[in-house]
Amino acid sequence: MAEEFLGDRRRALEDEFFRRQERELLQQLRSTQEETSGQAALASATGLSDSAVLHTLSTLGITPDTLLALGLVPLVVVAWADGALDARERQAIVSGLSAAGLAADSPAAQLVHSWLSAPPPASLLAAWSSYTADLAAQLTPEERVHLRESVLGRARAVAEAAGGFLGFGSRISSAEEALLQQLATVFAA
Repeated sequence: MAEEFLGDRRRALEDEFFRRQERELLQQLRSTQEETSGQAALASATGLSDSAVLHTLSTLGITPDTLLALGLVPLVVVAWADGALDARERQAIVSGLSAAGLAADSPAAQLVHSWLSAPPPASLLAAWSSYTADLAAQLTPEERVHLRESVLGRARAVAEAAGGFLGFGSRISSAEEALLQQLATVFAA
C-alpha cells in the first residue's frame, strides 16, 4: 500500500513537471511567433528585408503603428547629445510631433515621449541609421539631398533651441554638432 501511494505521488510529480515544461515551451513558441509576425509586419511597412535591422527595430518597440516616430529619432538624439534635455528642446520635439502628423495619443507619439523621459539607447540611433541608409540608397540623388536637408534641418533646429547664453556664443554645442555630422554621413550614397 505504501508503494502504491508513493507510486501515485511520483506519477503526480512527474505529470506536474511535464505540464510545467509544456507551458514554458508553449510560452516560448508564442513569443517567437509574435516576434516573427511583428517583424513581418514591420518588413511590410518599411520595405526592409534585413532581418538584423528588423529585429533591432522590433526590440526597440518600433512597430508599424510607431514607425512614424522613427523619423523623429534624429531630433531626440541631438537633444540628448549633451547629456541633458532642455525644456526648449523638448518643446521643439513636441512641436515636431504634430508637424509629422502624429496625434498626441498615438502609439508613435507615446514612444517619442518615452524617449524624452530618459536618453534613448545607442541602439536606437544605430537602427535609425541602418533604416535610413537603406532608404536613402533607394532614392535618386535629388531625393536623397532633399531628405537629408529635411532631417538635418529639423535636427539642427532642435539643437539651436537651447543653445547659447543670453543670445551670445554658439547656439549648438560641440556634442550636438558632432552628432549632426554623424547623421549627415547616413545619407552618403
